Amino acid sequence: MMTWLSEFWGYAEATVEPATLRDCPKLAALHAVSFHRGWDEQEFADLISERNTLVHRLRIGRRIIGFVASRIGADEAEILSIAIAPNWRGRRLSRQLLVTHLGHLAGRGVTKVFLEVEENNQPARRLYDGTGFSVVGRRERYYRQPDGAQLNALIMRRDLS
Repeated sequence: MMTWLSEFWGYAEATVEPATLRDCPKLAALHAVSFHRGWDEQEFADLISERNTLVHRLRIGRRIIGFVASRIGADEAEILSIAIAPNWRGRRLSRQLLVTHLGHLAGRGVTKVFLEVEENNQPARRLYDGTGFSVVGRRERYYRQPDGAQLNALIMRRDLS
């Protein structure tokens, strides 16, 4: 568990800790407001229950306001999803969540972390660029939007040491 204080943003305490099965409804709701196709509660329950996954929640007080989920294979991991509640975005909380999560991945022996991000998603790109990820590939027309438009995905990687 990691806790940090910030008077500047007007909250006293934010905590990054392992997600539990009781968190699944809130995690599913956060995913639904953050992505075009949200994951349901059962998908989160399956992730949390798997031995090769790591899911952290971000909590302020008793409110869960974010999460990050990764799947681990050998010495590599893939970040499957990360989200912050809309009214908490822009406060660098996603950076703290991601950096803490990466530390836990390193503690499990992970040396390389991969993710895919929509090429036009500038807030996410800034987060990943700012936390040491670099573009290593591209998938053309990977993401399908509700209106049928297809957007490119960038494959990003960060080495952990």
